[in-house]
Amino acid sequence: MTTNPILQINHLQKKFGHFQALKDITFSVNAGEVFGFIGPNGAGKSTTIRVLLGLIRATGGDATIFGQDVWHDSVAIHQRLAYVPGDVYLWPNLTGGEIIDLLLKMNGSQHSQRTDDLITQFGLDPTKKARTYSKGNRQKVALIAALSQNADFYIFDEPTSGLDPLNERQFQLAVLALKQQGKAVLLSSHILSEVERMCDRIAIIREGSIIETGSLEEMRHLTRTVITVTLQTALDVTQLAGVHNAEPGQHPNEWQFSVEAKSLPAVMATLTEHHIMALQSTPPTLEDLFMHYYTTEKE
Repeated sequence: MTTNPILQINHLQKKFGHFQALKDITFSVNAGEVFGFIGPNGAGKSTTIRVLLGLIRATGGDATIFGQDVWHDSVAIHQRLAYVPGDVYLWPNLTGGEIIDLLLKMNGSQHSQRTDDLITQFGLDPTKKARTYSKGNRQKVALIAALSQNADFYIFDEPTSGLDPLNERQFQLAVLALKQQGKAVLLSSHILSEVERMCDRIAIIREGSIIETGSLEEMRHLTRTVITVTLQTALDVTQLAGVHNAEPGQHPNEWQFSVEAKSLPAVMATLTEHHIMALQSTPPTLEDLFMHYYTTEKE
């Protein structure tokens, strides 16, 4: 099995006049992997994707998909790639079904049983003209067309924008099926729960630079676990190293606090000495991690 990544980005940069939208973007996406690309709006996610699609040319660095240069070989790359943007604009006088068929034909594919299944799963009425569609229904048209294709690499840029929770779930199931087929998926999103549920690895982008890349488990060392504990004997947990935001609970010897990962073993050992009556721990989430980066300014 080849270990060459499907997507490889090295020190990608993009300037618009004097404004540097991308300063230093480096990451890779492998076959059979769902890679989350997260950051707030304006951080550079869509600019990076536009470079990957060959729509704009990078100012510095390089990027390859299937080992081919994203700018010079964009036509060949697009034959094996499917893309869904966050804002979908459709031909207003065509029906949803006609647009899906047209998009498939333009990519050398055709309407299949898979297409019909997706139309049913997403609850789209393909007989209505696109001008009558809500934003969510326009997203469905693009998603159905992309997921109908037998591509090797799927790029989704805020793909569930406008979708209801039921359709978000359908999208997640579809992406899981792509992963099981060995496809590579790049998912750009600011919906952290979506990324946390689906992605094998993530890259966090901030002001045009990648500030952390890895699996969620690898990154959780940067965040704190929230503990709620009731002890048999009194203990002032505020004096323990690595404990933050400690507050007494409603019951005697009850505390709620957050604790740094490196301090967790020592804190648990001390709590055990005071005889734990009840304990609840909440593992750190991607949102905690995200806030860690975006509230910690460069000091």
